[in-house]
Amino acid sequence: MTRSSVPSLLAALAICATVPVNAGVTADVLLTHGKLYTADGNRSFATAMAIKGGDIIYVGDERIARSFAGPGTRTRDLHGATVLPGLIDSHIHVTDSLQPVGCDLDNATLSLAELTAFIRGCIRRYHTPPGQWVSVRQWNYANGNTPDDGHPTLRAALDAASMRHPIHLLGSDGHHGAFNSLALAGARNDQGKVVGLSARTLDTDFAASRPMVGVDATGEPDGAVNETLQYAIDGPDEYAQEREDFRHVMANPVAVVRHLNAAGITGALDASVVGSRLPFYDRVLERSQLTFRTVIAQFYEPARFRRDDGSIDLAAMVERAQAVRKHFEPSGLVRADTVKLYADGGLEGNPLSAPPTLPNAAVLRPYLQPRFATGPEGYPVAVGYVDTGSETCAKARANPPRTATERAEFVAREGYHPGQCAISDGALYQPPEVMNAFVRAFHREGFALHIHVIGDRGARAAIDAIEAARSAGGPDLHRDGLAHLELAHPDDIARIGKDKLYVAFTYAWAYVDPEGDQAVIPFIDRTAAPTGSLHSPQNYFDRYAYPTRDVLAAGGIPVGGSDAPVETRDPRPFVNVARAVSRSVPGGTALNPAQSISLLDAVDSYTISGARFLGWGDVAGSLEAGKSADFVIIDRDIFALGDRADFGSIEQTRVVETWFGGKRVYGRSGPPPARENAPVRTAPAEAAAARTQPPAR
Repeated sequence: MTRSSVPSLLAALAICATVPVNAGVTADVLLTHGKLYTADGNRSFATAMAIKGGDIIYVGDERIARSFAGPGTRTRDLHGATVLPGLIDSHIHVTDSLQPVGCDLDNATLSLAELTAFIRGCIRRYHTPPGQWVSVRQWNYANGNTPDDGHPTLRAALDAASMRHPIHLLGSDGHHGAFNSLALAGARNDQGKVVGLSARTLDTDFAASRPMVGVDATGEPDGAVNETLQYAIDGPDEYAQEREDFRHVMANPVAVVRHLNAAGITGALDASVVGSRLPFYDRVLERSQLTFRTVIAQFYEPARFRRDDGSIDLAAMVERAQAVRKHFEPSGLVRADTVKLYADGGLEGNPLSAPPTLPNAAVLRPYLQPRFATGPEGYPVAVGYVDTGSETCAKARANPPRTATERAEFVAREGYHPGQCAISDGALYQPPEVMNAFVRAFHREGFALHIHVIGDRGARAAIDAIEAARSAGGPDLHRDGLAHLELAHPDDIARIGKDKLYVAFTYAWAYVDPEGDQAVIPFIDRTAAPTGSLHSPQNYFDRYAYPTRDVLAAGGIPVGGSDAPVETRDPRPFVNVARAVSRSVPGGTALNPAQSISLLDAVDSYTISGARFLGWGDVAGSLEAGKSADFVIIDRDIFALGDRADFGSIEQTRVVETWFGGKRVYGRSGPPPARENAPVRTAPAEAAAARTQPPAR
């Protein structure tokens, strides 16, 4: 008997605990004596579940479940174990989540001297020949990096590691980077000519990108280069590290699948996929090794589709996206009906630069200009603020000191660097008119939008674009979403609710970090004295940072996304679930606890809400009759731990088994061979789609 032949009436009746018979249907697998959170409309719990042909045919109590047992049924006693629907990671960079072979800092907090020693060791360990790029992954840009006399800047530290290799430190957030002198000398301008990154070219070729570059007291780059300007140095299409890591993935692509299944993930939104990464999905589909449902958020950088007259060729982007969507439609497991757009960059400044580098995220109020000094813990703390409205600053902006001597005289006279007279509200990656046209063009062709937003002005611009596109007409998948939403104005939170937008939060980032917060909060709120707290309930940041509860209360839909490999390659769903509630690291201080959500809300964001966001809500996301048997067995009762507010223990939750389409695809003793993976339930539209041409590369 196939799954499609299971009577729908039986599926409907089986969920009712009063039905005593099963119309002769016998289960392939019967789970008993468990604690199953169904994530259904009533947030029900059950003790047993019956599975046939990869689908759930009954969820409820033991007595009725046992009526589905037959001679061929495999019965599994869970001995009270907790079972959840398969987890949906609504924002992850799938192929980047696998640990690469190469130099990886794993987000460790190091001084600049320690960083130098680490990179030297990498060069020796991998026998990197002179002239070849040294890509250092997962650099913690926000903590550590303390200078000393021998390593006064990032550039000096990287130069000390090697002057024979171009070196690229890749921040663990994807927005921050750093380079040594050899790498900086190879910087290319917009015309592709090698001009180098220097004080001179910051006044000429790279003048528009000056906010992305850290400088030292002489005005020369100090090594820190942020956002997309990194492509001018190590690029232009992708970094040396990206090419190297993808070769590693394609040597054993199923390792990526196993990595996600081991975390309990049975569904994912791959958050920014360029054409060169599509062969990963072709490979695992060809080998029947894909055991999680995927939505590919295709990424097309508008600047790379610029015509000679400066306009953006939107039609060419849409045409490519349509070809990719069509290519994957027959798979039943991969959708490419979503497009990624970046609204703005990071909200972290750099207190160690001279002057401190301002954040780049687009904000509604201009950034403050804090003055920093070394605090008692050894890292910079804000000790005061520059009055950017003063006559002195007005003169410095109109006629900035040009030479190192003039800048030194200004510092000696005023007590701060003249660069701190700058007024900035960050930057949008695209002008509003380009963003609006981009979103409208893709909406018109039936794509959902997944927009990366960090600052409150970035969020406003993204919502403006989505609302304008919806007003213009065309098919609407009702699955538009924002990613991250680190800061949002209450007016825009209300619009998120009104528009029923999904927001992919990485809950693990919502905690108090005394050192890292110095790179954010002093630029947004006037903070207390160095010995006081950065945080206050009155702070704009503390009220509206990662505003999960406000989004939920307004009618928006929070979903959980790890953003791996950002900060860590571990998708860590239970760390995210726990911090959605606690808003803190274990034993730490909570960040704006008023934005906490309930444990059930957090679990739903990783299950049924995530499935709906990906368009799989009729197939997965909850344990209900008629849906695919995607579920995880975990090693502890997170609901009982939640009742005791033991969030540290929830963070340590381990997945014991992951099941996809009624088959175990991960277990503590290791997953079964790929050949045991059975076909799984597909959405009707995908099952009916015809075969098409390969995607554009």
